[in-house]
Amino acid sequence: MDKNKYYSIGEVSKITKLSKKTLRYYDEIGLMPPDKVENNQYRFYNMSTLLCVPVIKYYKQMGFKLDEMRSLIEGSTYSNLVKVFDNKLEELKVEEKALFVKYNSVKEWHDLILEAGNVIEHGILDVSLKYLNLGEYTYMNQDFDYNYNKSIVNIEFTNFIEENNNAVLGPVMMYFPSYIDKIKGKSKGVKIFQRTVERQGVNNTLTLGGNTVISCYHVGAHENINDTYKKMLEWIDKKGYSCYEYSIERYVTDYWTTKNKDKFVTEIILELQNEI
Repeated sequence: MDKNKYYSIGEVSKITKLSKKTLRYYDEIGLMPPDKVENNQYRFYNMSTLLCVPVIKYYKQMGFKLDEMRSLIEGSTYSNLVKVFDNKLEELKVEEKALFVKYNSVKEWHDLILEAGNVIEHGILDVSLKYLNLGEYTYMNQDFDYNYNKSIVNIEFTNFIEENNNAVLGPVMMYFPSYIDKIKGKSKGVKIFQRTVERQGVNNTLTLGGNTVISCYHVGAHENINDTYKKMLEWIDKKGYSCYEYSIERYVTDYWTTKNKDKFVTEIILELQNEI
């Protein structure tokens, strides 16, 4: 390519892999005007102008909008460039966080659906011991009237998270101070909790795990969950174990995922107190 030669818009399109429509648009917005125009319609570009295209493509790769590129292509002071790039970095940090939340929200819900499907397909309903990983969760105290739908798809909790510009990840869980009261239908005050992207504050942080627990999946409506509690207590008695009084219900799939209660999968967790 000759640096003194002028290239037609068709030639520029072939060389740069940009459509004629795009090149005309770049001209309209003043991003890459032609070096000369003949008969008010035929655009011609020299090599110096063509070399703006790789720069434009790289700015586009970095996320700069076309109108932002204009001053950068024309040239600017280093101090101004630093300011422009600082602003872009801050903008991309916000986008990165939003993408992180979207990806992990989809990934974790996807994994819960796989988990529930595996439990149902293979009938994984035996009581077992497992290690519960240590984790921090955001919680809110709430009254519990055994309306699971209202408690799990919780408007107050959702508003609480949104008001603090936070986002939830993973399954909804509930902490019951006494599984005995829970079984008897006397449980009133509970904690609803979930993992969140950011720590909500000391007063709303619940730390659980780092210990051995007794676990069992319940498949079906929450109204029948006492059957699984009773199965777990019989297993505990038979094994000679004892556990703390509280229980956790981890809603793997529920009203968030399906309206078919027969497909609900809930993990009940009791903390092992000692082994005999």
